[in-house]
Amino acid sequence: MLLSIWPKIKHKIATWRGGELPGIAVIGLVMFARLNGSLQFSEWITLDTFLRLRPSEPMDERVVIVGIDEKDIQDVESYPIPDQDIARLLRRLQTYKPRAIGLDIVRDLPVEPGHEQLVEAFEDIKNLIAIEKVLPTKIKPPPGFPPERIGFSDVIPDQDSKLRRSILGMYRDETRREYVFSLALLLAKAYLGAEKEKIELENGIHDRLTMRFGETELPRFLTNSGGYVGTDHFGVQVLLNFRSGRKPFRRLSVRDIETGQFNSSWIRDRIVIVGVTTPSIKDTVNTTAIKGLNPPGEIYGVEFHAHATSQILSAVLDKRSLLRTWSDPWEYLWILGWGFLAMGLGRLTQSPFKNLFGVGVASFALVGVGYVFLVWGWWIPVAPALLILVINSLLFPAFYHYDQALRSQINVRQGTIEETFNLIHNGPMQTLAYIITRIQNQDLPQDELLLKLKTIKDDIWEISEYLKQETPTQEETIRLGSNLKLSLNPPIHKLFYEVCRDTLERNLPCFETLKLKVLKFEPIPEQYLTIEQKRKLCQFLEEALCNVGKHAKGVTRISAIGKLHDEWYTLSLKDNGSGICSSSENRGTKQCKNLAKQLGGTFKREPLSPQGTLCELTWPLAGRNWSIAKVSYGLKTLFLKGLKYIKKF
Repeated sequence: MLLSIWPKIKHKIATWRGGELPGIAVIGLVMFARLNGSLQFSEWITLDTFLRLRPSEPMDERVVIVGIDEKDIQDVESYPIPDQDIARLLRRLQTYKPRAIGLDIVRDLPVEPGHEQLVEAFEDIKNLIAIEKVLPTKIKPPPGFPPERIGFSDVIPDQDSKLRRSILGMYRDETRREYVFSLALLLAKAYLGAEKEKIELENGIHDRLTMRFGETELPRFLTNSGGYVGTDHFGVQVLLNFRSGRKPFRRLSVRDIETGQFNSSWIRDRIVIVGVTTPSIKDTVNTTAIKGLNPPGEIYGVEFHAHATSQILSAVLDKRSLLRTWSDPWEYLWILGWGFLAMGLGRLTQSPFKNLFGVGVASFALVGVGYVFLVWGWWIPVAPALLILVINSLLFPAFYHYDQALRSQINVRQGTIEETFNLIHNGPMQTLAYIITRIQNQDLPQDELLLKLKTIKDDIWEISEYLKQETPTQEETIRLGSNLKLSLNPPIHKLFYEVCRDTLERNLPCFETLKLKVLKFEPIPEQYLTIEQKRKLCQFLEEALCNVGKHAKGVTRISAIGKLHDEWYTLSLKDNGSGICSSSENRGTKQCKNLAKQLGGTFKREPLSPQGTLCELTWPLAGRNWSIAKVSYGLKTLFLKGLKYIKKF
């Protein structure tokens, strides 16, 4: 069985060498491009696009933004806003009893008038958190402000100037090992640690280097998380899952607070973040992960801190998804799988239109899966997989069909060589063998010798002209050694009869003693044989008969039988002659064995008792029960051999 399937295995390996290797090379190149960071931008764009296309979420009412807009600055008639106005705003907010107030305005230096009033407000408002900047340019916090209520407001844009990460904590100075927290984290900590929730900030359990509130562990950003490659992951960073929707947070102006024209419940027990919200003061960050921005691609710094704070609160209290990524092995296994799927599409779809349709469906499915995963909180590699899918689905068929065309040309050439051999072997060579035998017997007159030699010459010329006119493997005919040309369209069993009649009438030495001819061939369903297989089977039968005519001395009886049994077909030729005298395996025997391998069957040539030779070719019909038939035939053969062995004893 192994010998019968080995040709198929070799064909598959050869196909991989010619067709799949270019596809594997594309996979390798894309993976290499991802490893060296060349695909970062495409993966960032994909992430932003998916975040922007998510369904709108309801407003997070726990976070309120109080923005100092252009009208507020015009009312004050100066910028920076004087300390007395900031102090008045903070005290007014405190009257509504917010749970925490974040001041996203730098106050490292006094802005008169009213600095003393601001200092007093800082001392009186215990739930107020001020800011500093740690990197790269350091800006100090308000003088004398309690260190435990100072959070940094630094952000880290990616190489395309877009923000996708939030820093929660880091060392202010590596030499002094002084650890500081972000404004967003301190606001979330103040909210969650209040009497109502009592959820404290702790170290992570699965990752001791990250942070945790209760059972919610914040997934730490690593150097190669998602589409990032070799990124500095100092401190504790997390991917920012921006809140979707045109109005993620409630926004109030300074005028609203001073006039009291709002619902006081909007602030009570909430987090209030105060910052600048006017285009004239450039306090903005870039992002394309939020739709409906004005101006496009920008949000104010105070809005960024609101998103970072809301992400923590929503994850802890609402179980909203935090953005996570797969480990590197899983990501590259995912990419590899889509690469092989692309090669499979290229092999299955034979026409360009079908291939284009398959690529479109697969690409849509890939993007859809990536989008669904992101909604669930997982950022998976879509851009690299999509790139491999498109390239391999479009280029692989070209390589594959080129390889198939090249192999087809090789097969045509090989078929021509085999056809030429068979024509010469079963024609002029048989006549030559007849001449040699007669000369050895010294009973060949000179006139007959000259006639036979002229016949050989004419046969060779006819074969030459036949090969010049058309490629034998491409036409639906077969030319026998007697120069008889048969159409291969009739059923194979009828062709077998024609081959036998023509060959047995040839002037071969051993046919002179032949008295009995038994010919019986059962039909084979046409769907099981190709034209080329029919040609080779006819050539096999012709050669087997010619061997009898040349070597089976004293033959009186010959039987050629084709029998269908258990989804297998056996074509056998028996004679009662003296047998083949040469023990060496000739070219014809090799041809027969090659044919058996191509058909997935077996070939044998063995002596019969008391004399004679059996030449037999057995192969399975390529039906739906092929494997079952092969097993049953093998067991049956083994059983019969066992009985034969037992009878000897």
